[in-house]
Amino acid sequence: MRSKTSPRLASGRGFLVYNERMRFFADLEIHSRFARACSPDLTIPNIALWAAKKGIGVIGTGDFTHPQWMKEIKETLEPAETGLYKLKSSPSTVRFLLSGEVSCIYSKGGRVRRVHHLVYAPSIEIAENCNAKLSAVGNIRSDGRPIIGITSKRLLELLLSASPECVLIPAHVWTPHFGVFGSASGYDSLKECFEEREPQVFAIETGLSSNPAMNWRIPFLDNKAIISSSDAHSLHRIGREATIFDTDLSYKEIFDALRARDSRLAGTIEFFPEEGKYHYDGHRDCKVSWSPKETKRNKGLCSVCKRKVTVGVMARVEQLAAPDRPEGWRPAGAKPYFSLVPLEELIAEALALGVASKAVRQMYEETIKKLGEELKILLDVPERELRDNLSERVAEAIVRVRQGKLHIEPGYDGEYGKIKIFDESERAKGAAAQTSLF
Repeated sequence: MRSKTSPRLASGRGFLVYNERMRFFADLEIHSRFARACSPDLTIPNIALWAAKKGIGVIGTGDFTHPQWMKEIKETLEPAETGLYKLKSSPSTVRFLLSGEVSCIYSKGGRVRRVHHLVYAPSIEIAENCNAKLSAVGNIRSDGRPIIGITSKRLLELLLSASPECVLIPAHVWTPHFGVFGSASGYDSLKECFEEREPQVFAIETGLSSNPAMNWRIPFLDNKAIISSSDAHSLHRIGREATIFDTDLSYKEIFDALRARDSRLAGTIEFFPEEGKYHYDGHRDCKVSWSPKETKRNKGLCSVCKRKVTVGVMARVEQLAAPDRPEGWRPAGAKPYFSLVPLEELIAEALALGVASKAVRQMYEETIKKLGEELKILLDVPERELRDNLSERVAEAIVRVRQGKLHIEPGYDGEYGKIKIFDESERAKGAAAQTSLF
């Protein structure tokens, strides 16, 4: 399921008209500069700026559990629509929703569990109440994503005791080391993790290495909403995955849409899952990357070091999938999703340069200046307009991705997958012509 029919978008700044109804993109999992391995450029004003560039209408604050970040949230944001916030004294239309991520590490069922959960609060006052409760059971000052030694169920109970409007959503659920279904420390069901509290967990976040189609194969997820988020650790990663809503702007409406899984939840923006860090099995240090069949053939042992390989998302989904739900199975009423490659990566491929190069960044800025927000460009700008305004190769790269015409060497054991849109002869032409593409 590589190619999706794109919607007709209009308007901008993260808000769009779709069949004459207002919709918006939301990215509800990002981090602050206070989280480990995150960019120092992640400030509230910078996040608002990049959310606008990407076309995100509602973005999580990330890391509200960290006292210093919460201080900055209070200094730089002011109330907007109910449960949402905006930049003080700014014309920006981007809205912030109070979000965080907690790493629960604990022992259950004879195994050490390491599970990341997204947490949300409807107001600064309630978020501070959550922080007070969490600080009583762990150190929330050490990291933007604090490690707390309580069970996932207990974390949910603490949040709900702060306010029944608080929400917990398991994060990147299939990631081997920190997903609720991860091969290294996860569970085989949400019920096993949350016990009698399981019905209060009404949504899951797919992570970069899986897409909705993979999750549709799991029967116990049939009554859960599926969201996608960027898990951005730097500004340019914002919006690489997102969730599409068709709701009034408010905290309550957003989460009511997830609870009901009705037309207010309009779909998701996805990575191609092969591009995620953990799609295949393997060993990064040994440069061993295997499909699940290859892992079985080698009895799960690395051919180089003879230790167990890290079992990735594709294999783990296969383990938990129902026998009568083969790959490609689609339930009635499934939400649409749109598989994209970030614009900077497409430009880098077109120029045959590294994604962090100055030329790529310059062309990215020129492209959004000409045609608008990134998600609008990738999804909806007509092909003719792309070809009239962009270099031939950049326009061709966008069109090929829309058509699903690309090759991805799957990611594994913490390594991102490698995308190829042009063959070697085309790449050589791109390298030769890159100086004229501006």
